[in-house]
Amino acid sequence: MSIGNRITRGQAEEETLRMKGIRRLAQHLDISIGTVSRALNGRPDVNEETRRRVLAAAKELGYVPNQSGRSLRQGTTNIIGFMMQTGTEITGQGDTFFMSVFDGVQAVFARHKLDLVALLCSSQEDPGDYLRRVVARGFADGVILSATQRHDPRVAFLAERNIPFVTLGRTLTDAGQPWLDLDFEGMAQASIDRLVARGHRRIAITRPHDDTNLGYVFVERCRQALASHGLTLDDSLIFRSTPNEAGGYQVGRDLLALGERPTAIVLINETIAIGFYRALSEAGVKPGRDIAVIGRYSPHAQFLSPALTCFRLSLRDLGIALAETLLSTMPAFSHDYPQAAVNKLWPMQLVEGASDAVDIHHS
Repeated sequence: MSIGNRITRGQAEEETLRMKGIRRLAQHLDISIGTVSRALNGRPDVNEETRRRVLAAAKELGYVPNQSGRSLRQGTTNIIGFMMQTGTEITGQGDTFFMSVFDGVQAVFARHKLDLVALLCSSQEDPGDYLRRVVARGFADGVILSATQRHDPRVAFLAERNIPFVTLGRTLTDAGQPWLDLDFEGMAQASIDRLVARGHRRIAITRPHDDTNLGYVFVERCRQALASHGLTLDDSLIFRSTPNEAGGYQVGRDLLALGERPTAIVLINETIAIGFYRALSEAGVKPGRDIAVIGRYSPHAQFLSPALTCFRLSLRDLGIALAETLLSTMPAFSHDYPQAAVNKLWPMQLVEGASDAVDIHHS
């Protein structure tokens, strides 16, 4: 018998056992075989109460859920999925953030003959529905999640199915999962301290336009940092922005329209500085002279004038750490990464420019 025939027979036997298990679950719950199968495979056309009952019964009866679960546990695909949201209002123009992270991730995966696949969820689709559909197809051994929300159902979903995963970003949804996140608290504290030391009292900040957790983290630490100096964060000076040049441009226009403008601003996203600079330029307002600006580094920011005071990090090294952390949770690779980070805030380094040179004490 050829290897191909042996595999085919093995697959047929496994499918027979799977169907017996599904029939047993269906009889136990007194629902249809089709409903059980759809619930186990994460199909969106099954209501959550039914899905919960099926998963609970599967655990009680010792049934191993769906083909995707078997594939993930056996490590048969040699593919890792990196889920990210896409769309012009999300990724912006020429955004290199994820490409640099991917480079680091794939550098690690190449050691083990693993392939990285980008799971591109449209900004028009619910991320939870998208992930359920992807998992039902069972083509990846593990998942890296990005754009973590304040409350993120994707975390609970993957944990319930025992799928190895790591998140780029934190969330209040806690399943004990490993995560790496940029040190937005450190950025907030250092920025506020720096600006207050130069006499600024009316300081604006930006945050993401959606429910991404980093926005809550950043705003809260800015409030705390200002409070430590006896100052408060004016809610009218918190600007929501899409993470692209257009978002930065709109922030600039909104800021300039205020009756009492802030004397400084901290930009949370790396791509919005370009659009922000343009809005100021059109109004004859110059960073570093008329308003202090602190942001995050991007390859495009190096061409801004005056040079942007910004926070920088090695995205490739972040990608390496993400990949090693994920593999440390997978039995087939965990022995190779005993020291991998589990939960870590990734540091960012302040690079001084001239964009925040304005000193209120001497103006």
